[in-house]
Amino acid sequence: MKVKIEESWRQRLQEEFDKPYFERLVSFVKSEYGRANVLPPGHLIFHVFNSCPFEKVKVVILGQDPYPNPGQYYGICFSVPEGVAIPGSLANIFKEIHRDLGKPIPTSGNLDRWVAQGVFSMNSVLTVRAHETGSHRNMGWETFTDAVIKKLSDEREHLVFMLWGAYAKEKAALIDSSKHLILTTVHPSPRSAEYGFFGCRHFSKANDYLRNKGIEEIDW
Repeated sequence: MKVKIEESWRQRLQEEFDKPYFERLVSFVKSEYGRANVLPPGHLIFHVFNSCPFEKVKVVILGQDPYPNPGQYYGICFSVPEGVAIPGSLANIFKEIHRDLGKPIPTSGNLDRWVAQGVFSMNSVLTVRAHETGSHRNMGWETFTDAVIKKLSDEREHLVFMLWGAYAKEKAALIDSSKHLILTTVHPSPRSAEYGFFGCRHFSKANDYLRNKGIEEIDW
């Protein structure tokens, strides 16, 4: 199956695109776009891939579901477009960066500047019906994004994987910890952040690791 996606990713993921599960997934997603309000807009499903080529990735942040509110999700996990109110989880991420690195808390929730530096912020499910969190779970996206994580682990080295919350922590099984740094804690959601996300210092730890490997740090 031919999929429009940045070339370095297409080369590595073509074997997934050719599998029967992916064809079933595509037909499900197309039918959903035809009968419901689905997020993100179709051309932005692979936005994080198109904005961050395979060899540019330095840090991987894993989420689960896209934001379900129209106008929020545009293909980058935790990020919202310029001018959109900052969701609670992202506000807590900014608070932790402020505590950890002393950086001022941004007024914009747009994380494109992170992605441009090699922060690959991906949900495990890449589409959702508006106002229906989890509505596209278990349709094939998880199989695909697990393959993405495994491909990054196998073919790259010295990446930082940030796994926040029980769901993301399960993905550690796909990652070779002998050649990558895996950072785990609770989810930054307002419901859980105070139980370990605040004070985790993942952002300074990531930069320390990258610096020690001779890789340019992220300007969080």
